This record gives sequence, C-alpha cells and structure tokens, in this order.
Amino acid sequence: MSAPVRFPRFFVTSPSPCPYLPGKTERKVFTELSGVHAAELNEALGRIGFRRSQNVAYRPSCADCKACVAVRIQTGGFEPNATQRKILKRNADLEVRACRPWSTAEQFALLQRYLGQRHPTGGMSGMDDLDYSDMVEQTPVHSHVVEYRLPSRYGRPGELVGACITDQQGDGLSMVYSFYDSEAEGRPGLGNFIIMDHIMRARDAGLPYVYLGYWVEGAARMQYKTRYRPLEKLTPGGWVDFDTGMPADIPL
Repeated sequence: MSAPVRFPRFFVTSPSPCPYLPGKTERKVFTELSGVHAAELNEALGRIGFRRSQNVAYRPSCADCKACVAVRIQTGGFEPNATQRKILKRNADLEVRACRPWSTAEQFALLQRYLGQRHPTGGMSGMDDLDYSDMVEQTPVHSHVVEYRLPSRYGRPGELVGACITDQQGDGLSMVYSFYDSEAEGRPGLGNFIIMDHIMRARDAGLPYVYLGYWVEGAARMQYKTRYRPLEKLTPGGWVDFDTGMPADIPL
C-alpha cells in the first residue's frame, strides 16, 4: 500500500531586516520537507519559486516589496560570451567531482574563507562546523556537493578551491549554495565558472534548467545572475523570458 499523501502546512516568519535592500524588511513563507514525498514536494515548490534550505522549502513573502524574483537558465540555448569563454579556458584544468552530501573539514575551511572574503558581516558569518554539517547533510532530496580542485600532483588531490551544494530535480539542477576561494591565484571568475559548469552538467544530463535562486532588483551583488542567457524569471503568470516577458516554451 502506498503511503498516504500529506498536504504541507505553510508558516510565515516574522519581519526582519532585508539582507539585500537597505531600509527594507523581509518575511518568508516556508514548509517542512519530510516523508516519502519530500522530493516531489520540493520539485513542485521549486517550479513556483521556492528554495530549499536543509529540510525546509521557503520563498519571500514580503508585504510591500516584490524585488526578489526567481530565475533559471535555459541550458540548451546557453552560449558563453567572450569573457565567459576566457573563464572556461582559464579553469579547464580544474578537477570536478560530485560527492555525496557529507560535510568535510576542508569544505568548511573553504566556506569560512569565502565568507571572510565576500560576506564578512553576513548572516552566515557566525556558522560553525556543526551548522555547516546540517547545511549539507540535512537533505531529504537527491543532493550532492560538487567539488572543484586544482590539478592533482604526485597522486595527491589538489587544493579545494570551490564547491556547490546542488539538488538534482526532474527538470534541472538547483544551485542551493556555492562558495569558492575568490583570491585563488590566477583564478578570477571562479564563481562564474561554477555556474557554467552546472549549465554544462545539466545539459549533458538532458536537463533543461539550472535554477539560480533569486535575482533582486536594486541589489548590486545579485546582478551577476543576469549574465547567463537565455534566462527566465518567474512572474504571477508563470515563467517568462527575462528580457521580453514572453512565455517560455521548453518541452520537458
């Protein structure tokens, strides 16, 4: 006998300062991902703009602001521009491997370095190793950590310079959280390379999308997400082309 379907219960957080737009407050609606249907629920919610954090799916639900917009890349139509081709060539020697969702001390050290370089006052800056373990290992869906290493030498693995917690869904890859050494010598653009690697991984797997999370209009540090075309955004009427607003039509 199949397990009974349990309809999710949704909750709303109290307002708190917005991490992206000064003077704004944020509020989220969320639900728990649990049980045998957790993966299906996560995929269904992902297609209407939810994101996963551990065993919770959430999306913004702010009363007076609609700046956060879910975006996803169409993998089949992506063609790197001149700058992106240089980044791909520069990092072509990196050794990439998808690992099971199990945290390591090396990953956590890289995360700490990344947060210190890019987000020293952000909400994640106080994370300890147990927090990171929960971030990686508390997943009720098909998830893995994609590692990016410098070339191995003398039979020993190269230094870890990038990683991404990634969910595989029926229609694409969802980049839950990526981090990298932004000061790695001779490796500018590592974050861009990680995104493009996910585009190619999804394309090779026959998956039409890479989900990037939220683009926030007016937040400078979110503008990098608009560099990957064709890009779609989620509107009240469904997914549309980011530039034209026309409905996207990609068969699954």
